[in-house]
Amino acid sequence: MFNKYINKLKMEFHQYNRRKFSKDLMAGLTVAAVALPLALAFGVSSGADAASGLITAIIAGIIISLLSGASYQISGPTGAMAAILISIVAKYTLQGVFIVSLLAGIILLFAGIFKMGKFISIIPRPVITGFTSGIAVIIALGQIDHFFGTTSVGDNALQKILSYIEMGFSIQWQSVLIGAVVVGMMICWPKKLNAIVPSSLAGIVVAVLISSLFHFDVSTIGSIPKTLLPQVRLNLFAVNISELPSLISPAISIAALGMVESLLCGTSALRMKQNDSFDADQELVGQGIGNIIIPFFGGIPATAAIARTSVAIKSGSETRLTGILHALMLLASMFLLSDVMAKIPHAALAGVLIVTAWRMNEWPAIKKMFSKRNKGAVLKFLITLVATVSFDLTIAIIIGVAFSAFVFVVNSSKLNVASSKVKNELLHTFPSDVERQNISTTVIYITGPIFFGNAEKLFDHIRSEYGDAKRLIFSMRGVSGLDSTGAEVILDIVRECDSHDVSVTICGLSDIVRKKLDIAGVTEIIGEEQYFFSVDRALVANQG
Repeated sequence: MFNKYINKLKMEFHQYNRRKFSKDLMAGLTVAAVALPLALAFGVSSGADAASGLITAIIAGIIISLLSGASYQISGPTGAMAAILISIVAKYTLQGVFIVSLLAGIILLFAGIFKMGKFISIIPRPVITGFTSGIAVIIALGQIDHFFGTTSVGDNALQKILSYIEMGFSIQWQSVLIGAVVVGMMICWPKKLNAIVPSSLAGIVVAVLISSLFHFDVSTIGSIPKTLLPQVRLNLFAVNISELPSLISPAISIAALGMVESLLCGTSALRMKQNDSFDADQELVGQGIGNIIIPFFGGIPATAAIARTSVAIKSGSETRLTGILHALMLLASMFLLSDVMAKIPHAALAGVLIVTAWRMNEWPAIKKMFSKRNKGAVLKFLITLVATVSFDLTIAIIIGVAFSAFVFVVNSSKLNVASSKVKNELLHTFPSDVERQNISTTVIYITGPIFFGNAEKLFDHIRSEYGDAKRLIFSMRGVSGLDSTGAEVILDIVRECDSHDVSVTICGLSDIVRKKLDIAGVTEIIGEEQYFFSVDRALVANQG
């Protein structure tokens, strides 16, 4: 894996020159402008602080960009991660988040080493769309307090919503005005200007100006330390060993989200950047090492972010230096703009996150699901969305994948069985020593997989089909698969036919299906001579 990574770097920087560096530099500047308000917002929304979000973007931008499985990935704090972290902060404090990040990083590192990147493909697209929308709902609900200037209590978004019943909902209109200004600017900001100054950054600048000029009494993010080593960071000597078992489940959730987001970002962005490659396993290694290191600097878990990655690609990024340069620019902003950033109202960041949550939804995919009336996809989407809001991400993914598997089994159980009488004088698929005249023959055509979900129905259907027939021909060319239960049911059918002196012939078997019938003992009853390649002659006779 290391040699593969080194070779990838050599190819990436082959013939690297001043022109390519200038493109990386401009792309890095553009990404930094987009990442700055998001890093601050996600740091606050995670239950930590703005400084944690900024530090995460800096460390992730340097380490994960350097070790990434692609030249274009930009990593940092994300809304999805923040949605999970807020409940962990409420339950285990920031030290708990740091430990969870460390454990999640270790899980991701081993996932990459053991080449588990390919397992992302087992998660159906509607499930991914569902939990993305669920996370968007959690992010939006989590910003109600900051946007309206209210107060709530609870470990998660739903508990906080319910707490308004007891605590009341007293709106602070100055906060609403600032939040509404940011939301309005992000929605109405011209696309041409957005390429120069991101709408989120412009909205925050205007919000700071309004708040400062009119002396609004609203909460702000407060001072941002000019250091990468804040007082609040992971301290291994302060770890409570007795709490570690309870942190395993959150760590798995963080690792699962990191894997899903990073690999989806990598594969989606690869379509935007041609003539490049994406190594999923190397990406997991990079994400793992990054998340192991980040908590020692006081940062929160990071993952690849599709918004920042797409901005990098559209801005002309050439190599992974774009991610590193964007991190260095964020570092510079920490020292040069910390006094200004300290005045940013929480309501302004809430406005950024509400619009971000709306845009997180995969609206084209959602529209397609509902417009095409794809009931299976819609149910997967809705069930995963509700599970994500109600439970944690790991449970939501398990529920979504399990339901998808259930839907697949139900759809796969649709077995087509048809039968037709055959004129025996034209049927030549039996041994010559068998009398053909005055023997009723029925051909049964089976299409689809035969397995535990439909095997018994097949038995009942065939029993009602053959009636007074003395000879059955099973055309199984359309049987795509056969499990042990299906093979046992075929054996039961053959035994019943044998007990009623009904001759059985089986045609059109694949090698795999034939082998399973042999193992079940079907061949011992009907004999090798009753297997044939096709029933074409029978079909001709039937048409005649």
